[in-house]
Amino acid sequence: MPAEPTAPIPFGGAGAVTARFTSSTMAIDDATIERLRSTGSTVTREATQLAEASRDWWPLAMTWAGADQVAALAAAIVAPTTPEQVADVLRICNERGIPVTPAAGRSGVVGGSVPLFGGVLLDLCALRGIRSVDADSMVVDVLAGTFGDVFEEQLQAEHGLTVGHWPQSVALSTVGGWLACRGAGQLSNRYGKIEDIVVGLDVVLADGTMLTTGGHARQSAGPDLNQLFIGSEGTLGVITGARLRTHRIATANHRSAWSFPTFEAGADACRRISQRGLAPAALRLYDAAEADRSYSTGDVAVLLVFDEGDPEIVKAATAITEQECAGGKINATALDDSLVEKWLGHRNDVSSLEALISRGYVVDTMELTVAWADVDALYGTVRDAIAAVPGVMAASAHLSHSYSDGACLYFTFAGKPLEPTREATEALYMACWNEGTSAALRMGGSLSHHHGVGLNRARFMVDALGEGAMHTLEAIKAGLDPNGILNPGKLGFSSGFGVVPFPVEPGE
Repeated sequence: MPAEPTAPIPFGGAGAVTARFTSSTMAIDDATIERLRSTGSTVTREATQLAEASRDWWPLAMTWAGADQVAALAAAIVAPTTPEQVADVLRICNERGIPVTPAAGRSGVVGGSVPLFGGVLLDLCALRGIRSVDADSMVVDVLAGTFGDVFEEQLQAEHGLTVGHWPQSVALSTVGGWLACRGAGQLSNRYGKIEDIVVGLDVVLADGTMLTTGGHARQSAGPDLNQLFIGSEGTLGVITGARLRTHRIATANHRSAWSFPTFEAGADACRRISQRGLAPAALRLYDAAEADRSYSTGDVAVLLVFDEGDPEIVKAATAITEQECAGGKINATALDDSLVEKWLGHRNDVSSLEALISRGYVVDTMELTVAWADVDALYGTVRDAIAAVPGVMAASAHLSHSYSDGACLYFTFAGKPLEPTREATEALYMACWNEGTSAALRMGGSLSHHHGVGLNRARFMVDALGEGAMHTLEAIKAGLDPNGILNPGKLGFSSGFGVVPFPVEPGE
């Protein structure tokens, strides 16, 4: 059976699902519905399907599911089967001033695919499959609605190739979703983030204009339009297909595990390894709290190393790793490499999120990048800022990706509100994000590494980019989408459809 979105958490089942945000929700008249159907797209307004399609894996919205609420409800789901149908749908919506929220796997965790102002939920899951493979150039042409696990299975089985993009959500997410939020995979040290993998894109603009970007290994023909749309979260155009670089399937691998007396010492080892120029595919450093929770290793930081690829490359990366860990500035202790096997076995398991939220906990993760010079200070400051929020029971971090100039720190927090009310739950969640993000930006961190901005982080965009950069981004939005129909209210953009909640307005 074709892959399809996975529901994040069951609804309470007590009644009809309603919208948490109800202001300025746009309906669609029957005549327009018929015009949308005339494109050849499937159109539905069935209540149960609308409720499921209108949510993603945003943890705050998951806390509302028990009360049969989603953040917002679309007026209709429109599911095209070709890029041409996408263009036809957008022309109609642009003409009628109807908001359009592109969505596919809906695995995002920041509310990026919530149809904030109603209108059309543009379901892209039917745009699926590999269109072609250029084996000589090692480039695959794939439709945006293709789910990650299905994509890799076909690419490997039929062509002996891999893109190497392995996010935790690989079975929940699509190629278009990776592109829309500028995603990363767990082995991105070797294969690159998605923006490093893209050769070219197929994009449909708000007015239905279809364009192709990139297409060459390198070129000098003005700004790189690939990078304009990658990470734009459906606000500048709808990505319908992509050409991606591939690699031959690995024929060798390496596994090792190391303990360090402190997280800071382990981070310095990751820096030294990366700056040698050939880092392993994965360098995952856990602070003592997170390591002991997952691997029962006690009061030490734990580094898990995994590499794969050509035997000679793996051999060199292994030698560099061992030199820097066993003979580096701080002599690490080798651990049983079965810890790596344990990580590989559960790395895509997302079931704990639903389990904890169902028991009344507030849980989320916050991933961001920071320069090596600021890693130590930011790690402690952000962890402590989150931990100081009343109701927080645990705040920990791991280092998930290493680059020559910096790293991604991935913070996890969990807590229970002091009172078991919706207001208290939202207040705790908001406080954790406000305190953690403010501390991170103050210490020189980025706003996000791979989860994107969506609705949850939208309120921080000006602080993260600066007024001048945000003004430039708004000018691009106005030029490409003058009627503001594409995913309104996301990425920090204001909206002509109404006030954007950031993300909860008291008393609403």
